[in-house]
Amino acid sequence: MLTTKMRRLACAPLVAAVVAVLAACGSAPVGPGFYRVERGDTLTKIARDNRQAVSSIVRWNNLPNPDSIEVGQVLRVAPPAGTASAATSATTSTASARSRSGAAAAPNSAPAEAPVNVANAPPISLVWPAAGTVVRRFDGKNSKGIDIADTAGTPVVAAASGTVVYAGNGLRGYGNLLIIKHNADYLTAYAHNRALLVKEGQAVQQGQKIAEMGDTDNDRVMLHFELRYDGRSIDPSRSLPPR
Repeated sequence: MLTTKMRRLACAPLVAAVVAVLAACGSAPVGPGFYRVERGDTLTKIARDNRQAVSSIVRWNNLPNPDSIEVGQVLRVAPPAGTASAATSATTSTASARSRSGAAAAPNSAPAEAPVNVANAPPISLVWPAAGTVVRRFDGKNSKGIDIADTAGTPVVAAASGTVVYAGNGLRGYGNLLIIKHNADYLTAYAHNRALLVKEGQAVQQGQKIAEMGDTDNDRVMLHFELRYDGRSIDPSRSLPPR
């Protein structure tokens, strides 16, 4: 029979992988004109994808070393209000010229993740993880899930049955975070909680209270809820019942 310590050691690689996936895919949403650095990004790539000059992004963000950017770092990729951006006009003209000549023009922004064929994803039936108002919906780029706002202490429940694979606050931008693995394909994440009521390795049932809504590592009380299929974020609204 496995001891608690042995079970934790056995789960450690899985927990590390899950946390790495979340970190690589971004945390709290960023506003228009900003971009969160992801794994494999370079400043040149970010500048190209946002039709800006590298020198402009360096200047807007006061970067001491343009060759040293970190995963999760938020960069301004559009000129501050009232600032003219000659580079934007120049690159836009270049993109238009390329388009007229048949060459591919640079996109406005790089996709945050590789595309997921949701049509091939096996169905999963979820319940709403908390009462409240949906104040931000999934868009796959700046928002990796949905944000549900209510009062502090509002119960947070497991959207589906599974096993808690992470319970802690070690991932910047998520505050007190729970991650539940439901099967080989799906996991859900619950961020910014005031209190966590379950532990790593614990089995939970759909609808079971697992946390209390809070504002840890956030500027308002809300639950940030994510659904991941094969490690990639997908719109949880597709699997939630109508409200």
